This record gives sequence, structure tokens and C-alpha cells, in this order.
Amino acid sequence: MKKSLTAVLLAVLAVFAFVPAASASGHAELTDIQTSKHDGFERIVLLMNGLPSGSVSDEVTEVWDCAADKRIPVAGQEILRTTMFSAATYDENFQRTYTGPRNFVPQGLTNVKGIAISCDFEATLGIAVGYANPNSTHTVTTLTNPDRVVIDIHG
Repeated sequence: MKKSLTAVLLAVLAVFAFVPAASASGHAELTDIQTSKHDGFERIVLLMNGLPSGSVSDEVTEVWDCAADKRIPVAGQEILRTTMFSAATYDENFQRTYTGPRNFVPQGLTNVKGIAISCDFEATLGIAVGYANPNSTHTVTTLTNPDRVVIDIHG
């Protein structure tokens, strides 16, 4: 009996030893937004402590704040909205982990015209990226070491 109880406790400890940082607070935490220009695409990098549990992206004509019935202006002809689950701009004590601008025009980019946080409510984080070229395509991926969500606008 003691051996099986010990084995169960060791198994539980092993699981918690390898739980990602986001689990400590119950959600991934946005810490910074960086942008860069590359041949053929422009990149938005959301640096995070941990990764969201999932995300969904769609193209929209306008952006509304998810917690307040208020339109958010985003520069550009087209808007890519990415909603991430189990993610926020604050930690478990509701202290801000991201203190940068919430709606801004990125410098040095030609296609991407605006970036805005469109949702930050109940561990749902939304980012809207406005861009000029209506023929642009996009990819949204997650990477680790460091944890980040990468949004590429091609075209």
C-alpha cells in the first residue's frame, strides 16, 4: 500500500514539475509586443510567460472591445483578429505584465498599419492587426524558448 501511494505521489509531483509557467497563474501572460519587417512579410511577436491554450483568427471589418460595447479603431483596410484563450495582460494578482500601448501604429512597417488589444477579459486575449494590402495572407503560430505567439502578414 505504501509503495503504490508513494508511486502516485511521485507521479503527481513529476507532472507538476513539468507544468509550463502559464499554469502557475492559470493563464499565459503577455509581456511585450515586438514588430519586424522581412522580405515578403511583416511580423508581430507577442512575447509571453507561457502559451495560450488555443487561438482562433478571423478577418473582420471592424473591432469591438469584448468587455465593453465599444468600437476600437484600428488603422488599415483589412483587419486580422486573433483571439487567444487562457491568456491575459496581467498575472494572478491582477498586476499588469504588459504595460505597453494598447492601440498603436507600429514603426518601420509598410503593410501593417495598426495593432490593438481588442480583448483582455476573463483570460481571453484578443489582438487586432490592421493592414493595407487586401491581398495579404496571414499565419499565426506559437513558438517556445521563449514562449511567443507570432503573427505574420504576408504580401
